[in-house]
Amino acid sequence: MPRLLHTLLLTLTLGLTGLPVSASAPQTLSIRIPQQSASNIGHNSYIIELLEMALERSKAKDEIIEITQLQSNLSQARLIAELQRGEALDVIWTMTSINREAVIDPIRIPLLKGLLGQRVFLVRKDRASDFSDITELQQLQAFMAGQGSHWPDTPVLRHNGLNVVTTTNYPLLFDMLAGGRFDYFPRGANEAWQELKVHADKPLQVEPSLLLSYVAPMYFFVRPDNQALAERLRKGLSSLHKDGSFDRHFYQHSSVRAMLSNINIENRRIFKLDNPLLPKNTPTDVPDYWLKLNQEKQAAAIIEP
Repeated sequence: MPRLLHTLLLTLTLGLTGLPVSASAPQTLSIRIPQQSASNIGHNSYIIELLEMALERSKAKDEIIEITQLQSNLSQARLIAELQRGEALDVIWTMTSINREAVIDPIRIPLLKGLLGQRVFLVRKDRASDFSDITELQQLQAFMAGQGSHWPDTPVLRHNGLNVVTTTNYPLLFDMLAGGRFDYFPRGANEAWQELKVHADKPLQVEPSLLLSYVAPMYFFVRPDNQALAERLRKGLSSLHKDGSFDRHFYQHSSVRAMLSNINIENRRIFKLDNPLLPKNTPTDVPDYWLKLNQEKQAAAIIEP
C-alpha cells in the first residue's frame, strides 16, 4: 500500500475511534452543587454566579465548565455528609464552624463579606411593635427565635442566652413564624428582603429596629482530597478581589441592593454576639473581605450600577 494512502487510512481510523487526530479534545470540568431553594433563590443565584466567575479565572483555552445541581433539596447536615462522600457533590457553600472545617475544606474567602452574620428579623406584621422597646439583649430572651436544627447560628444564639425553636425543614420555618410557633426569624441582611418576596402570601415583614451582629463567614467548601479544585477556587476568588470584580458583583446583585435600600442601619440597635464556633484562622484581618454596615452607603456609591 502506498505510504500516503496508509497514512490517510490511519488518520481516518483514529478519528472514527474517538481518539485525537491533530489536537486534544476539549476538557470538561463538571462541578456538582446543591439544589437552589425556592425560598432563597436570590441569594443562591449570587453564589452560583460567583462560583462561575472564580472558575473562569483559571479556565483553560478549550475547557468546558459544566455546573449541575443536585436533584433533591437536602439539609445542611446532609449536604456536608454528601460532600464528604464525594458521590453527588463537589462544592457546597455554608457558614463555617470549627466542626465543619474539621471534616471538609474551606476556601477562606468570605462569599458575602460577612453579611450572613448581620441578622435582621422576619416577624409577623401584627407583632412588629413588640420589639420596638428592646434596648438590651437580655430583653430579647423573652422572645423565641426560629432556626434550622443543624445551622451553626443555632448554638451561637443559644450561647448568647437566646431561646430557639428548630426544625430541619428550612421552608417550614416561614410557615411556623406565620403561625405563631415562634416570635422572630433572624436572617442574614442579604436574605430577608428576598425571602419576603418569595413568601409574599404570608403576613410577614422585616422588623425595623434591631440587628444581631456576629462574625459568621460563608465559604465554598470542597472535599479534603480535592485540593486541585480548592486551589483553583482560592486563586479565582483572590483574582476577583484584586481587580475589583468581586465587589462589583457583590454590590450590583439584587439581594445586596435590596439590603442597602432597606436596612436603615442608622436607626437600628445593634447587639454584638460572641461566636464560639468561629475557627481561629478566620481571616478577620483582611479588610477587603468584610462589609462594615455603617459604611455600606459610601462603599456602594463607589460601584457603578
